[in-house]
Amino acid sequence: MQALVLLLWTGALLGHGSCQSIASSPEEGSPAPDGTGPPLEEDDPFFKVPVNKLAAAVSNFGYDLYRQRSAESPTANVLLSPLSVATALSALSLGAEQRTESLIQRALYYDLISNPDIHGTYKELLAAVTAPQKNLKSASRIIFERKLRIKSSFVAPLEKAYGTRPRVLSGNPRLDLQELNGWVQAQMKGKVARSAREVPSDISIFLLGVAYFKGQWVTKFDSRKTSLQDFHLDEERTVRVPMMSDPKATLRYGLDSDLNCKIAQLPLTGSMSIIFFLPLRPTQNLTLIEESLTSEFIHDIDRELKTIQAALSIPRLKLSFEGEVTKALQEIKLQPLFESPDFSKITGKPIKLTHVEHRAGFEWNEDGAATSPGPEVQPARLAFSLDYHLNQPFIFVLRDSDTGALLFVGKILDPRGT
Repeated sequence: MQALVLLLWTGALLGHGSCQSIASSPEEGSPAPDGTGPPLEEDDPFFKVPVNKLAAAVSNFGYDLYRQRSAESPTANVLLSPLSVATALSALSLGAEQRTESLIQRALYYDLISNPDIHGTYKELLAAVTAPQKNLKSASRIIFERKLRIKSSFVAPLEKAYGTRPRVLSGNPRLDLQELNGWVQAQMKGKVARSAREVPSDISIFLLGVAYFKGQWVTKFDSRKTSLQDFHLDEERTVRVPMMSDPKATLRYGLDSDLNCKIAQLPLTGSMSIIFFLPLRPTQNLTLIEESLTSEFIHDIDRELKTIQAALSIPRLKLSFEGEVTKALQEIKLQPLFESPDFSKITGKPIKLTHVEHRAGFEWNEDGAATSPGPEVQPARLAFSLDYHLNQPFIFVLRDSDTGALLFVGKILDPRGT
């Protein structure tokens, strides 16, 4: 690779635009040359680890799901923890015959990886991302229509790989809702609110994915510097929100000239990080950025952003989501699961997917592990001052650095709530 390219990173191999690092000022940089070559996962040692490669596949499903949800809600915030939904689908595939199993595996991008023990590797992935230091709670459940007789040959591998047992509804809506809420509360340690939504009456197969995350920054924010500041909903409307500030924050940074956005990464405890995509204009359509999101693109960003010091401000955030993602799944290759799938490994009765629900909670505040960056973090010296203010609509990605797994993704049009 040419020396010039070391100052720049490019997504050309992945069909993305080029991103300039701030090793030189944005005006001085130029895009790296277009290139063709093997996909990143073929030549990067990171993706040769089975659990990392599986994480990349599942995360690409997550970005597909996010794009669909965002398209359905163009004027609203979007918050998803796609891993919990992917886990429910992957677990359900244990009960599918070949045609239906292949359908699920294509949606989860399993067909692009060679792994004879997908479910065993998935167990490793879940253990890695839900380790206590990660601060992530994620759980999934498969719920079946009342009085369904389930084969033990399905239950045993489900419990072994995914640590969960299926639930058969009682037929009493009040008791079923109470039991479901109790399960969510137990899994999420009370961090996700109870649902008042009635359990649907026409359930055949009901998938439920729940997740909660409260991040802790590696370097905490000084709460005395948090103040009400303007957040620009667009070029004409602003709202006042609590903004956390650090005039000399250490972060990793890059400018993507094709996506027309500034990218920053902040580390969290537990070997995790959040990557922010901030358009250069408040009215800029976020779709182009969303279309660029893949596991490989995010991994490339993680490798190539440069550590710098900047004036930083971030809205204090506490968001939640509860609702169905059924329609979104139908739009991303999975419509046949809702029509005439073959789940004869589960039961002798014809059954089909009818409902997929997601509940999620996500927050960050000033909390951090240390008051200043460690001595090993040395930002690059800049010939110009730099600021990064998340005071307009942005996209964020919460990523596990150990496996590369996408844990949460959000589109924040208004930080006051979903």
